[in-house]
Amino acid sequence: MCGKTSIGKLLAKGKHGNVPGLRFVYLPDNGTDTDRIMVSVPKKMFKRAVKRNLLKRRIRESWRKQKHGLALNGGTDILFIYPSKEIQSYEQIYSCVGQIIEKLNKAQSKSVEQDETVVE
Repeated sequence: MCGKTSIGKLLAKGKHGNVPGLRFVYLPDNGTDTDRIMVSVPKKMFKRAVKRNLLKRRIRESWRKQKHGLALNGGTDILFIYPSKEIQSYEQIYSCVGQIIEKLNKAQSKSVEQDETVVE
């Protein structure tokens, strides 16, 4: 995901959440059919780019392996933010991304149920 307008829209209108070890912001229906992600590892937490890049690679790979489990219709923009000063293992990050996908699916099912009750 790139561009000031799409990132600004995500941060302004997106919904925030977190799981232990990872925070996220998401915005369903981004206007495309594809899901777009952005990963942020703050320089304030890790001064060395090598460590920041390691964590970003782990998050992206975890997303790549689990993105098929996302059941949102249309495209979704997701921002992953790594808030900890400790370097987590790949397995820990993988489970965090899985928990985030589960939360997004639950939020989608709740919104669909609310829309159906409004229509009826």
